[in-house]
Amino acid sequence: MRDVVAGFRVPVTARGALVTALLASVAALAAPVAAQQAASEDAAEEIIVTARRNSEKLQDVPATVSVITAETLAATGTFRSQEMLQLTPGVTIVSGTAEAGDTQINIRGLNGARDAESSVALVVDGILKTNTAQLNQVQGTLTQVEVLKGPQGAIYGRNAAAGAIVMSTVKPGDVLSGSFRANYGELATGQAFGHVAGPIADGVGFVLSANYQTTDGFWRNEFLGNAKVVDDQENYGLDGRIVAKLGDATTLDVKARHAHLQGASINFNASFHLPNFAAVNPAFYENVNDRQFRYYGNIRPTNEQTTWEASARIEHEFDKGRLTAWTLFSDVDQALTADGTSADFARYISNINNPTSQAVNNRCFATTAQLRGFPLAQPTFIGQIPVPFIFAPANGSTFGAYSPTTCDGTQLQTRRQKDVSAEIRYASTGDGPINWSAGLYYLNIDRETGVSLGADLGQGVSPTLYNAPGSTNPTSQLFNDRFDTNVYAAFGTLDWKPSEAFTAGLAMRYDIERRSATNLVPLVNDPITGGPINPGQNGATIAPVANTFRQLQPKISLGYKLNDDTNLFANWGVGFKSGGFNNQGSAAIVAQNFNNGTVPGTINAGVRINDQYRLERSSAFEAGVKGSLFDGRVSYDLAAFYTQVRDMQFFEFFVGGFGLLRVVSNIDRVDVWGAEANVNAKLLDGWTVFASGNVNGSEIKKNSSRPDTVGNNSPYTADYTLNLGTQLSLPISDGLKANLRADYRLTGPTWFHSVQNQEKPTLFSGLLPISALALPAVVGNARYDVTRRDAFGIVNLRAGIEARNWTATVFANNLLDRQWLNEVIPAIEFGGSFISPGQRRVIGAEIGFKF
Repeated sequence: MRDVVAGFRVPVTARGALVTALLASVAALAAPVAAQQAASEDAAEEIIVTARRNSEKLQDVPATVSVITAETLAATGTFRSQEMLQLTPGVTIVSGTAEAGDTQINIRGLNGARDAESSVALVVDGILKTNTAQLNQVQGTLTQVEVLKGPQGAIYGRNAAAGAIVMSTVKPGDVLSGSFRANYGELATGQAFGHVAGPIADGVGFVLSANYQTTDGFWRNEFLGNAKVVDDQENYGLDGRIVAKLGDATTLDVKARHAHLQGASINFNASFHLPNFAAVNPAFYENVNDRQFRYYGNIRPTNEQTTWEASARIEHEFDKGRLTAWTLFSDVDQALTADGTSADFARYISNINNPTSQAVNNRCFATTAQLRGFPLAQPTFIGQIPVPFIFAPANGSTFGAYSPTTCDGTQLQTRRQKDVSAEIRYASTGDGPINWSAGLYYLNIDRETGVSLGADLGQGVSPTLYNAPGSTNPTSQLFNDRFDTNVYAAFGTLDWKPSEAFTAGLAMRYDIERRSATNLVPLVNDPITGGPINPGQNGATIAPVANTFRQLQPKISLGYKLNDDTNLFANWGVGFKSGGFNNQGSAAIVAQNFNNGTVPGTINAGVRINDQYRLERSSAFEAGVKGSLFDGRVSYDLAAFYTQVRDMQFFEFFVGGFGLLRVVSNIDRVDVWGAEANVNAKLLDGWTVFASGNVNGSEIKKNSSRPDTVGNNSPYTADYTLNLGTQLSLPISDGLKANLRADYRLTGPTWFHSVQNQEKPTLFSGLLPISALALPAVVGNARYDVTRRDAFGIVNLRAGIEARNWTATVFANNLLDRQWLNEVIPAIEFGGSFISPGQRRVIGAEIGFKF
């Protein structure tokens, strides 16, 4: 990726003039940079947060809390978690690489494993949302975002092992008000957001928010005529809210939400890491950072996501307490279709004498012959026949994943989830030294997931998971399970403030999660291979499974005020993520294809995968100091942390002749430690500079799934992050001012797998001894020292004019067009990685107004 990337198209625009003007603006403001509390421009003592579910000054909270205020949201143009978290030190996010709802947030070394539960709680206007697909959705018109780091389950509830994102949205006022902003930039990238709020009747108000985004994307499909089908997207959302006073002491808050997205999916290239093949072609041993991205699959990838949501929250004030109760219903359906990955393992070349197999076989051979010589990315190539070149050196092929032929089949992935949750909580509001709260929580999750691989007969991808032999897209492998979860929890807090200087808090939560999985795969055979369509069946249907997971989550917090400007703090807490079930049959696939070294053509990889993965438990310590200097013009906080994680949940991806497989495994123990600093300085009225950063250290202490990874780093964890920037607002005339905002984010080197600087046997190691080449197995080994993402820095810039009720802004996201990797997914036994590119530069303009 260090060179110009093939497949990236840049329209001819007046971009050069805009870039020059923006760079000149930055140069004019270049100055020594002090720093900030997560990009907030306000002094710490002026910011009110709800980090402990009570309103209090940021400086008084005995923990690290990064706050993104309404001013920062407007100045940076952020509206989704993906952009907000890039303003926060110690936090990284991977989103949208496979599909829109696919989001992994890493906070201080704890990551949310794909296909498991999130490690970060999302709380919007006091209501906990439990579907990971909602983590990166627009959540209405935001007024403030708080990012809490470390275990928050005792306070904010389920799936807060790594932290919590607490969002507040616009409330209705006594007069009609509203706002609107829209922008448009390169590659037909546009966004529009608006809201209107006001009274309906005495004591009753409303808020209506809407958002719309569209883009042609950065990449093009060469085989489909350079079509804009690789990362294009269009989505919209509608949010409604009614707040009513039901008497002097009671408030009812009702919200409804609908969102819809359609676009592309599986934005990946495959990269090989086979050093012994490099003698034939150096591209067989590729550093992922050098990838020149190209796309040429014959299947147009699609992704559709529909969200319906409704909630009600009621609050009643008593003389010495507050009773709060809420309920939430959420329904998110999503599906993707895409090209397959199995061409190199000849899954769709079969000698079985049946019409379906012959039709698939003939189609694969025909498209291979038609496309012979089509220029694939090195080292892949299309030969005369669709037989792996190690078996047919003279005329065979090496397709890679997502080839333009039909030989890699198709894939359909679905996820339908309905959540119903409710909470009731009573909190004291007395003025004494002791305050307390207690409550109960319930959640039901009804989730169905499916992964279907089908034969490609040139007639597209069927939207149904199972298609019988003889159909246009016959199914050759199927995972399909229904997961039912019931969660019961009791929680409480006790806060003690014996003096103005000292505070102590104890929070406690006990969770019981009852989970079950029911397999929905019909008992039929794969029409291509003749074996069961799900290897876990083994001649019989897969029986239902169930388990119950329990965990106590305590949290202790201490705070001591040295003086009016300096606070010391320390806290300790336990984080928890429930165990669960992979698609049933996953363990059988791994055992048959990777751990059966006695069968010719296979290997003994020694990787252990179970159909049930264990609960994750973490113990986290944090200590630090926060305060202000120079009459509040400079605010700062410093913290150190240490976390020990037991049975860390981790996503594994397997590819082979069986197709593809997504599973969750456990890493028995991982230790993470580090330090973090934030400084914010108001140099002059209207001029703020800021900086923040963190360093992470981590080590895998035990991993029974892959024992040889002990000593490696925690996956998805950047070695460090650094944020630098400035915001300037200068008056031009009465009622008119010029604004400038510049942000620089540096993300350190990152490993994405537990396997790192190591050599591992692959499927090629098993095949080479019995191939036409008859080479030793070791020649097929892969080395994964080339899979670490390099450090990368991104510059965002916005400059504009602001009047009393309107703004006009030009912006550049990724101003210097830095090429970077969004995600790297090593498929260890495949011998390579699936890598996804980060967003490229977009320059455009924005207008907005408010009333």
